[in-house]
Amino acid sequence: MSRRGFCLTGGIVFLLMAIGHLLRLIFGWKAEIAGGAVPMWASWVALVIAGYLAYEGLMLSRKT
Repeated sequence: MSRRGFCLTGGIVFLLMAIGHLLRLIFGWKAEIAGGAVPMWASWVALVIAGYLAYEGLMLSRKT
């Protein structure tokens, strides 16, 4: 796989993750891991991190 393809694939994957967290925040969906509730603030953190990684991956795919 080329560097451009890798960056594009990673950017798209992280973009989808960021969209999923944004939808959870908008609609108030509940999330559980091993029976324990995941707080909403965790989705804010994950949204920022996944959004940043998506941005970087997509920008790197355009440069190469």
